[in-house]
Amino acid sequence: MAFMEKPPAGKVLLDDTVPLTAAIEASQSLQSHTEYIIRVQRGISVENSWQIVRRYSDFDLLNNSLQIAGLSLPLPPKKLIGNMDREFIAERQKGLQNYLNVITTNHVLSNCELVKKFLDPNNYSANYTEIALQQVSMFFRSEPKWEVVEPLKDIGWRIRKKYFLMKIKNQPKERLVLSWADLGPDKYLSDKDFQCLIKLLPSCLHPYIYRVTFATANESSALLIRMFNEKGTLKDLIYKAKPKDPFLKKYCNPKKIQGLELQQIKTYGRQILEVLKFLHDKGFPYGHLHASNVMLDGDTCRLLDLENSLLGLPSFYRSYFSQFRKINTLESVDVHCFGHLLYEMTYGRPPDSVPVDSFPPAPSMAVVAVLESTLSCEACKNGMPTVSRLLQMPLFSDVLLTTSEKPQFKIPTKLKEALRIAKECIEKRLIEEQKQIHQHRRLTRAQSHHGSEEERKKRKILARKKSKRSAVENSEEYSAKYSNSNNSGMSTLPPPPPPPPPAAPLLPASTEAPTQLPPQAVNGVSRGALLSSIQNFQKGTLRKAETCDHSAPKIG
Repeated sequence: MAFMEKPPAGKVLLDDTVPLTAAIEASQSLQSHTEYIIRVQRGISVENSWQIVRRYSDFDLLNNSLQIAGLSLPLPPKKLIGNMDREFIAERQKGLQNYLNVITTNHVLSNCELVKKFLDPNNYSANYTEIALQQVSMFFRSEPKWEVVEPLKDIGWRIRKKYFLMKIKNQPKERLVLSWADLGPDKYLSDKDFQCLIKLLPSCLHPYIYRVTFATANESSALLIRMFNEKGTLKDLIYKAKPKDPFLKKYCNPKKIQGLELQQIKTYGRQILEVLKFLHDKGFPYGHLHASNVMLDGDTCRLLDLENSLLGLPSFYRSYFSQFRKINTLESVDVHCFGHLLYEMTYGRPPDSVPVDSFPPAPSMAVVAVLESTLSCEACKNGMPTVSRLLQMPLFSDVLLTTSEKPQFKIPTKLKEALRIAKECIEKRLIEEQKQIHQHRRLTRAQSHHGSEEERKKRKILARKKSKRSAVENSEEYSAKYSNSNNSGMSTLPPPPPPPPPAAPLLPASTEAPTQLPPQAVNGVSRGALLSSIQNFQKGTLRKAETCDHSAPKIG
């Protein structure tokens, strides 16, 4: 059923979980106000940055919209008189920079649509609720039995996923929830396989998976309908929130922070691990575990949003596990996300940062053991345990599950192969991103270390030592040359050339024709001839000479 239009060619599928950072580069004063020039960057690449210009009134408007979160955000106060003074503008710029730092480092705020639109208006200018309404209305043209009761505005954290409260016309008392979602950057299934798998979801029966009533899709998005649960999700239970309230209001600043009872932690944890193992065994990639994706039905946890991985949507915790190169499969992603969920169940709030150096007191040391295996520095550095390993740990091994419902989820062999290839592609993109983050972190550390005050001092000392050593060596070399010159009494001029060789002696006169001498050879040939003559000399060929000896004494 093609109820939605195909996305325009060349549409950029952004990863909305990639953090945005913002730095105020300068300010400029106009007639009645000051504008702040802000450099915004997506992720680690400086090339992926842009400039925006914002006034104080824009910050004020954003801050008013974020008040729903119930947080005390550090926006500098208004000032009507003296607000054009240079010193005041410089001080206010510092305050606004601090404000930007706070909202971009808060995990929930940084992912909300309000902040994204403020920092990146080019990519987040669309009205996603309006788009979703149009697509859903087109769907109801061919499915008249459904009717929209009201939009459930901003109940989720995703910018491109919208929810509507529904009813069936011949069953007006029953309430259902329709979710509509656009494609994400990890959609690697072919259009045909994608639509087949989405339509397969209502056939999935498992005691710990929330049942899908209806599902359909086209090349650009998916639409699913489930029963509405008045009690809400596991996160609603932890934060004591109302399911229909906006995400920011429910979870940003809980009034009372309190974890669950130990038995609840054990039971819910075991149920969630069982369904993760089931999906892993089926080769069905999940990767989207968090407390808002776990529906609470009495004392039973049921997993939500299996369609997210088919749509290619990024995970809620992606900005956490993308920092650790050992968390590089969807199975290990699920285990790491389970650690986040267990922490929230135990302490009533998410961890301040990950990895976690030390854990607060817990209801049982068995809880801490599981948390250490999924969130500690050592775990993040060395890798996650398997789901089967977690099920064997003392916290969950003695939990008895009472359910008679038999799991059922038949995936044709061809679609299993398509899922396997899509899963590998998702993991490949994650590994590449982790590699880039790792290289960037190493480079940043090296630059920071090289530019530190201590390093600069070390380099100055080394430079001085090198300079002194060089000066000493030059001095010694000069002294040695000067000493040699004095001892020899010679100047530094080159020595005179050797004297020419003496002239050859004249031969004595002879009645025989003189032996013909070989001509003067060039390049040492005469030496070779002389050597040959010496070697061939024979004593017997010499003539006997007659001598007259006058050396005897004369006797007179």
